[in-house]
Amino acid sequence: MEKQVGVVAVIIKDRMSASRKVNEVLSQYGEMIIGRMGIPYHQRNTHIISIIVDGTTDEIGAMTGKLGSIPEVLVKSTLVNKTKGCCSQ
Repeated sequence: MEKQVGVVAVIIKDRMSASRKVNEVLSQYGEMIIGRMGIPYHQRNTHIISIIVDGTTDEIGAMTGKLGSIPEVLVKSTLVNKTKGCCSQ
């Protein structure tokens, strides 16, 4: 299966209850993570993580599925479709 490059946005609403679980999942998929940036948004009591990934759609889907199953965590991703030259969600 062909690898794709994409961006995964993770929004954590309750850092105290979710951050350990989020980091565990990200560690499991560390081989496909190119870069990661986390920013606390104190005014909304929210934390945002932007992750650049390079993996198959199955690998990326498995990671985002695990992240999305964590309470108080929202996940969205977009991948580059190399054959069409545009993006898909």
